Amino acid sequence: MNPERLRQRDLARIHLAKKQLGMDDNMYRAMLVDLTGKPSAGEMDRRERWTVLQELGRLGGFGARKEHSGKPQAPSIEKTRLIAKIEAQLANEDRPWTYVHAMAKRMFGVDLVQWCHPDQLRKIVAALAYDARRKEPR
Repeated sequence: MNPERLRQRDLARIHLAKKQLGMDDNMYRAMLVDLTGKPSAGEMDRRERWTVLQELGRLGGFGARKEHSGKPQAPSIEKTRLIAKIEAQLANEDRPWTYVHAMAKRMFGVDLVQWCHPDQLRKIVAALAYDARRKEPR
């Protein structure tokens, strides 16, 4: 297949997955910039488009089954442990994942908690722990 046809196919798949995931333009562009440093899939080379396609597939695009209750998937062991800690804190306070997504947006300008760096995740863990201590009866 010629390079232009590959490019068009990749762009179509990226936009289809974006639609399937219900991503708005701001969230979509933030993901692109986080992954490749470019705000548009049309500006990307083949390797960068492949990276975006892999991430969209991991997030549940292309008809893949989504993870229970919006729990994010974390790629590294460190991030996996921090995400598990956040999940436990949410369960203790009976809060949804949208709560920490909103925290990530408010604290760091990141739309989804799985896009946070480990140091940002540690700060979210600390903020949730602080909030839990604040609510304890004296």
